[in-house]
Amino acid sequence: MSIPSYEPLNTLKKVADNIWIVDGNKIKMNVLGWGIPFSTRMTIVKLSDQTLWCHSPIEPNEKLLQEIDQLGEVKHLVSPNKIHYAYIFEWKKRYPDAIAWASPGVDKRAESQNIKVNFDYYLKEGASSYWQDELEQLIFKGSRAIEEVVFFHKRSQTLILADLIENFEPKKTTSHFWKSIHKFAGIADPNGKTPIDMRMTFLGRKEIARKCYKQMLEWQPEKIILSHGRWYDKNGTKELKRAFQWLEK
Repeated sequence: MSIPSYEPLNTLKKVADNIWIVDGNKIKMNVLGWGIPFSTRMTIVKLSDQTLWCHSPIEPNEKLLQEIDQLGEVKHLVSPNKIHYAYIFEWKKRYPDAIAWASPGVDKRAESQNIKVNFDYYLKEGASSYWQDELEQLIFKGSRAIEEVVFFHKRSQTLILADLIENFEPKKTTSHFWKSIHKFAGIADPNGKTPIDMRMTFLGRKEIARKCYKQMLEWQPEKIILSHGRWYDKNGTKELKRAFQWLEK
């Protein structure tokens, strides 16, 4: 694939105290009939009870799993939206006592894709009692096609997203074709945002989405972790305002 990876892969990278990212292998996803390559990234938070909260688990790797075991007990496996779930079943096999958390619509999506996942609980509008002291949570609504559960790590002021912002780097993309696609979709660094196909699903319903966006702004994030492309390690609130200008039109 001709889009960038974010080496080193399958290893913990510290973002701030008690929060890490792990960059994984590239995948291809079917979007409007196209096999589109994506980089992958998960986020891990160590909660106050010393257990681990894992957002959008990537393809498991033995070396990574051993590294994570040194960090703490894997307790929560979180699907942030209905297209971020495929590896939860494999993680659940390794950590059978972990709680698998379902995003809106993910169970039906998994069934339609013939992918086996057994979820334990559904993510709701407010944060679970397991992590409410450390993570804020909301369901980003307004799309006719997909709802994403958004999280905010309070202590590090880090907003944790999946697909609401994508930010692929042209300078690291070797294919002129994919550079053009990323630019057309509005997901090319430094101007990454919600992909154009997802933005179209908010037509006529932007007022609902604006309320969710305003809640994210109130959190005043300093960092924004994304699942795909370059994430923002500073100026988070400024980048958030830039990336969601499409909601003001």
